[in-house]
Amino acid sequence: MSTTKHPIQVVTKPIGPVCNLDCEYCFYLAKKDLYPGGERFRMSPEVLGAYVRQLIDAQPGPEVQFTWQGGEPTMMGLDFFRRAVELQRMYLPEGWSCTNALQTNGTLLNAEWGDFLAEQGFLVGISIDGPAWIHDRYRVDGQGEPTHARAMAGLHTLRAHGVDHNVLCAVTAMNAQHPLEVYRFFRDEGVDWLQLIPIVEPVDGLGTSERSVTGEAWGELLVTIFDEWVRNDVGRIFVQHFEECVRMWLGGPATLCVHAETCGSGLAMEHSGDVFSCDHYVDPQHLLGNITGTPLRDLADRPEQVRFGLDKRDTLPRFCRECDVRFACNGGCPKDRFVLTPDGENGLNVLCSGYARFFRHIDPYMRRLAENYRRGVPAASIMVELAREEAARFRHVGRNDACPCGSGRKLKHCCAGRPAAPGRRDTSASEGRG
Repeated sequence: MSTTKHPIQVVTKPIGPVCNLDCEYCFYLAKKDLYPGGERFRMSPEVLGAYVRQLIDAQPGPEVQFTWQGGEPTMMGLDFFRRAVELQRMYLPEGWSCTNALQTNGTLLNAEWGDFLAEQGFLVGISIDGPAWIHDRYRVDGQGEPTHARAMAGLHTLRAHGVDHNVLCAVTAMNAQHPLEVYRFFRDEGVDWLQLIPIVEPVDGLGTSERSVTGEAWGELLVTIFDEWVRNDVGRIFVQHFEECVRMWLGGPATLCVHAETCGSGLAMEHSGDVFSCDHYVDPQHLLGNITGTPLRDLADRPEQVRFGLDKRDTLPRFCRECDVRFACNGGCPKDRFVLTPDGENGLNVLCSGYARFFRHIDPYMRRLAENYRRGVPAASIMVELAREEAARFRHVGRNDACPCGSGRKLKHCCAGRPAAPGRRDTSASEGRG
């Protein structure tokens, strides 16, 4: 077994970029071009066996995480995943355990899948972009037909079978204009764990595509959803960005690679066993090798991969290094760092303005949440505190008067429009899901 201390994560693509959907913003479908015509894009039993054994050997233990993505991984069929679980049991040392995470569009899930995923303890991420009229704008199948109803049926299957799950919502220029409608849709559907993923598509010489969310819209979405969440849903709904922020305001390191100081421990592996530096860098320049020729641990420790991870920190422009919210942002994902800073230096994140606004906006709330945590006060108590304080603050302000928050808007169009924190909500401490 490896004596290396740090773990590695591998996003595994057992069916490569093959998918039964044709989402307009998907960056991975084009990865078919990396392989010759006639490629089957199905992981062989030999590659699967080598991968399971090598990932376990590469980890410090005693827990190993397997992450299955695509394309659409459920297109591999249940027998593939049954075999994967068998191999995991075969190769795990005594006293070790493993977890499995599966990212899916949900459209192929049925009762048989639900039984298997529940029995084997899979954590399933399902991609849904909001209500049907938003989701179906970009998430269509190969015939251009809408997929929202099928995705929601998949979500209901997971729920009916008791499968641990979360929702991944891609944020585009479209749904960024309707943050509360998107958030409340998920809340009304009973979603209790939500990931918000900004879509950023560079266009050579033209900035970003029309589908891409802008920095300003990204910040507005995060702030708007946060203001709703912190007054109504703390301890009941978990939003990945907010959970990460609580951790960072408590002084801990980010666990989300986007905001970690360095990266490089999250590899991507294609169906063939080819290993790349990152899910967003699956290209010939970032091909580290193939597990059938070089052990996975050796590929992860290659000098060029170590440098890839350190470059996230070492190539930050001065504008970022001197920023007051660098501790929380760390420049964001390197794939999005392609615009100029105000003083003309390369390497600024295209979402910088949004992240800066969001982190500064939440600072007083995060300080309070962190202090409550240290004192052993349930995280959800902040909702009662804010409701009490805001009731007192607005007691003598008319609805047509300027809002005391300083926005310049009338009270009725600003803070008075926020729902009061209901007393019936769960008051347990907020706990993230690993």
